[in-house]
Amino acid sequence: MFSIRTMEDVRRLLKRFGIWIYTGDRLGDLEMMEEELEEMHRLGLIDKDTYLSARRVIMGQKREIRG
Repeated sequence: MFSIRTMEDVRRLLKRFGIWIYTGDRLGDLEMMEEELEEMHRLGLIDKDTYLSARRVIMGQKREIRG
């Protein structure tokens, strides 16, 4: 299990699997990260707790963007 508390932790997790996401659209990046995390969890690459922690961080970021 990875300790996920910040966006940097989410990015670090994705990078461990060779996933780099940057499109210049912050909301779009977050949605792509969510999709990648779902796939990683579905394939058994990350456990449920790691997946849920990362999603929680992303959801918080999305709330900030949307106001």
